[in-house]
Amino acid sequence: MNKITAAITAVGTYVPEDVLTNKMLEKMVETNDEWIFSRTGIRERRILKDPSKGTSYLGIEAAKNLIEKSNLDPKEIDLVILASVTPDLPVAATGVHIATQIGAINAFAYDLQAACSGFLYAMSTASAYIESGRYKKVLVVGADKMSSIIDYTDRTTCIIFGDGAGAVLMEPNEEGLGLQDEILRSDSIGRESLKIEAGGSLMPPSEETVANKLHYVRQDGKTVFKFAVSNMSGVSEQIMERNKLMNDDVDWLVAHQANKRIVGATAQRMGLDDKKVLMNIERYGNTTSATLPLLLGDYEKQFKKGDNLVFASFGGGFTWGATYLKWAYNS
Repeated sequence: MNKITAAITAVGTYVPEDVLTNKMLEKMVETNDEWIFSRTGIRERRILKDPSKGTSYLGIEAAKNLIEKSNLDPKEIDLVILASVTPDLPVAATGVHIATQIGAINAFAYDLQAACSGFLYAMSTASAYIESGRYKKVLVVGADKMSSIIDYTDRTTCIIFGDGAGAVLMEPNEEGLGLQDEILRSDSIGRESLKIEAGGSLMPPSEETVANKLHYVRQDGKTVFKFAVSNMSGVSEQIMERNKLMNDDVDWLVAHQANKRIVGATAQRMGLDDKKVLMNIERYGNTTSATLPLLLGDYEKQFKKGDNLVFASFGGGFTWGATYLKWAYNS
């Protein structure tokens, strides 16, 4: 009997209609299009403006897109894992609401939070469930309404983030395709460099925390950039070495879209040509948990069965990792 691996068998995505361009940001904070693009690679990002809609709306739409494209019966889904840093509510799991709303009535669901590495960690978790033989169809959703936690008077963060969602279906594979290997890491050395200070058990919400804008994302950009370049590129190189992959063997780099320069440094360390590096940061910015599945959705038609994909991410905490996956189908 062949070994069971977990393969991606379908992809779905969703981004809101409203666009926030660099030119628009010029009217909001002291910055300009050239400065933003040269340092981040971002031209615009999508924003979910409707205050009555949260992260669940984004995730539901991405899941519906996947279900429609793949003709999947949602009743067949065994498990839904949501990767997000912006749940609808602090307690009631947003993944549960997504599962119910898409008709996955036979699935159990929960949320996973690992900042920008959330989707990569969730893929790992889904793979373990599938490889165990207990579950056959696991829906992994990455969704974030980052605009809900961004201070649009803070030019260090408001230029970076956008809203969006993506989803993948993972199923058993006996052809040797799917997830092959992973290197996942974390270190709390970065706890103070990228965080939301208030709203948790250390600093519950109060009039003071709201007045002092402590419920928004704050980051030490230079520190985060340095660690991201070193660690994301490092594990990407390690995953190649451990699996005896040469640069010609890697078909695509699927890297977290935080900064074009970080992605470029990772590709350079891996020895990859630019044509193998998937990029959409120019149109979406950093959508946190959604960047990796949004990349898959944008480039899905270019993937061929058997293609070697290396995923890489870096996020607050710090959390980071790389995954080696063989693509399982021709679009």
